[in-house]
Amino acid sequence: MTTQGSNPERARQFAVEVVRRLRQAGYEALWAGGCVRDELLGRIPADYDVATAATPDEVRRVFGHGRTLAVGAAFGVITVLGPKGAGQIEVATFRTDAAYTDGRHPAGVTFSTAPEDAQRRDFTINGLFFDPLAGTVHDYVGGRADLAAGVVRAIGVPAMRFGEDHLRMLRAVRFAAAFGFAIDGETRAAIERMTHLVTTVSPERIAQELRAMVGRPGRRRALELLAETGLAREVLPDVAPGALGDGGHAWDEAARIIDALDEPSLASALAALYERAGAAPLRQAGARLRLSNREVKLAGWLLEAVGMIEQPEAAEVASRPWSEVQPWLAHDDVFLLADLLRARADCGRGSAATAAWVTAQLARPRGELDPPPLLTGADLLAAGVAAGPAMGATLARLRALQLDGVIATREEAIERVKERGP
Repeated sequence: MTTQGSNPERARQFAVEVVRRLRQAGYEALWAGGCVRDELLGRIPADYDVATAATPDEVRRVFGHGRTLAVGAAFGVITVLGPKGAGQIEVATFRTDAAYTDGRHPAGVTFSTAPEDAQRRDFTINGLFFDPLAGTVHDYVGGRADLAAGVVRAIGVPAMRFGEDHLRMLRAVRFAAAFGFAIDGETRAAIERMTHLVTTVSPERIAQELRAMVGRPGRRRALELLAETGLAREVLPDVAPGALGDGGHAWDEAARIIDALDEPSLASALAALYERAGAAPLRQAGARLRLSNREVKLAGWLLEAVGMIEQPEAAEVASRPWSEVQPWLAHDDVFLLADLLRARADCGRGSAATAAWVTAQLARPRGELDPPPLLTGADLLAAGVAAGPAMGATLARLRALQLDGVIATREEAIERVKERGP
């Protein structure tokens, strides 16, 4: 793995150097997993992993205790820290896994060889090894053929792979969608039989997979596959096809909107998916997935903002009092709202004129879009307004008058307070 923010060229050089150092010390060492897949697909790997015949203790002797972390040593994994800008790399000893007893971790590991190590991995496209010094691929599971054919296929017996780690079902969907691949028939059949097991995966891991799905290209296909395989009804039961009694129309429409986003995020995706279900089910989903308060609040705010700005019974947003729409436009995440409104309009769900007007407001200077209040609570206390609900109501009334251009100075605000009395 590499650290976020690392330089891709330096990360690659470091990954090559790790293999070279292990080879010089007399140990077989190869790049492994996703970095090999990305290399063969012509993509820049997001991170690099190295597999080796060296044991964890031997890896630490090669690179020194000061440059290594033994957090994963029980599973044969040592993290090697790179120079500035190069990130870090997980170096794993070739191994076979004992039985998985918790749907995620093996009960133990036995150090082994590269061919045996390949058999424990999830999908053939992730079971490849690469020698960066010789430029050769080591394929023990048919991964190159599946890459060429565009197929996500479980290694060995699919039910066994998914039984070991239930999250692999969601990963199959993510990989297929991200690369535009098909899921192998036997692999897909196993997913459809075992969907109920995904609910035993920790909510945090499920949420992370959903973030990865909706935050990257291929997100519409990911949502389609979640629906087709039945995984949607397990991870998002409130809005899965059939849950709203509309034959899946709302899910399909939300998938198109999410695909049209320029700034995709899980919060924006949830706002689109839960538009018809409502705010309460959205909050329940956030709690079920153990999302951060920030993420749940943002998704709820987007959902509410769309409803307020595009409420069909109200006048066009541009003609409403500025005090009515300004609080939404002054929000720190209004750019996500503008993106969601534009995506909805592109998909025929909302008004293109409304989306364009909201986007145009973002070009206004911050001081104009969100001017400082004319009076504070301290000013009201000095004017004889008692602390409590009355003060809050007075501040809100003055703010609305200010935003709508009725008053423009501190003196005018104080005069209004005097007129109405404390």
